[in-house]
Amino acid sequence: MSPASIIVNKNMSIIYSKDTVCNIKKNFFCFRQKSNAREQTIMGMRLTSRMKIKYVTVAVLVIVIMQYFGVFTHIFELDFYMNFSYPLEGDIQKYVLQLRNMEVPDVAPINVYNNTFISSCNKKCSESDYSGKLRLVYIVKSAINHFDRRLAIRSSWGFEKRFSDVPIRIVFLLGIEPEDVDLQMKVEKEQQKYGDIVQADFMDSYFNNTVKTMMGFKWAVAFCPNSKFYMFSDDDMYISTKNVLRFIRNPTQYPEYLETPVIALRQVKTPYADSEINGQNIPQQVLSTRREKTLSKFENSALVSVQSGGLKLQQFLDFELPDDVRLFAGYVFVSAPHRHRSSKWYIPLSEYPYHMWPPYVTAGAYVLSREALFDMYYASFYTRHFRFDDIYLGLVAKKAKIEPYHCTQFHYYKKEYNVFSYRHVVASHGYGEPHELLKVWNEQKSAGNA
Repeated sequence: MSPASIIVNKNMSIIYSKDTVCNIKKNFFCFRQKSNAREQTIMGMRLTSRMKIKYVTVAVLVIVIMQYFGVFTHIFELDFYMNFSYPLEGDIQKYVLQLRNMEVPDVAPINVYNNTFISSCNKKCSESDYSGKLRLVYIVKSAINHFDRRLAIRSSWGFEKRFSDVPIRIVFLLGIEPEDVDLQMKVEKEQQKYGDIVQADFMDSYFNNTVKTMMGFKWAVAFCPNSKFYMFSDDDMYISTKNVLRFIRNPTQYPEYLETPVIALRQVKTPYADSEINGQNIPQQVLSTRREKTLSKFENSALVSVQSGGLKLQQFLDFELPDDVRLFAGYVFVSAPHRHRSSKWYIPLSEYPYHMWPPYVTAGAYVLSREALFDMYYASFYTRHFRFDDIYLGLVAKKAKIEPYHCTQFHYYKKEYNVFSYRHVVASHGYGEPHELLKVWNEQKSAGNA
């Protein structure tokens, strides 16, 4: 601003010229515009910064959620079918055979369930009221304080004298509650009264179910090796002993063979007649059936067709599995590990790195032949411990080269009940209420299904 633009009056007041005033206003407006622009820039930067923080926060949250639900874990899983291996790696069949033959194995076991039996029921299977061999032994996994459930089972499907001509035994497998002396005293009184409590010194808890199961195997091998079949069950299951016996007679044809008439005749052309049985001409080759060691070879051997006089006769033979059959049967699952951390069954990669489990039988109820039980027991010596019992038995079975056999009549859920719908049911979960178990079992017994 030049001096000529300023006029000083007699009162010493400064008077600006018109041009000067215009310039001042112009400069003021320029300053305001620049100031507003600067403020807008700063606000924009702040908004951008806030948006970046928001996006970063959301991204981090998404990543955390994805990690929590195992999305990234699945990326790093190994293919089960291409890469499966589980300690002890390699073929363990030689070591299993050595242990079964009471020999010192070439490789020392890596896993031994060496808990001590407090109550062993060591005379349970050596009673003299049968010829020396049992047909079926129930091993029921029971919580230590479930006295009412055990009583209901003894009064229903666990009644040992259910069929006078079929030798059956039952034991209840328990752990301990070290802090509860009164509870332990009640268990000891129960054992004195019924003589069917097998108890070992492990904590009775959910994640000790594998220990409980393998102590059941150990008990069977040590104190009850003379049964052809063993059935493991939880104490909240409905079981039909009659259907169990039907199933183990002919697993691959159950329950269809029950629906087939013993003798069905239909007209066919017949080219030959070689021999005679009960008045019917029967080809000699039909009378011979091969008995193989694996179940897959039995699927069509029980049903025979014989021809005579233009008639074809179909009937099921009185079929019996051989003593050396390896049967591990129940409801078989083929599923993937749970990788989301909220799951009760969450498994990290460090514990099991594969994308699928081996085929496994749900732990609520399953049947084992003697050979399968012995092979799996000794195979467990070379199978690293796993906390879920059904998965662990799946791992053991795979290492023992036993394929689990699937039967839909083992229900891992509570099958909807009516008298007719349970006619072929072997086992159903969901019967934790003793009065309900007794009601259903008595109805099924009256209907001829239990």
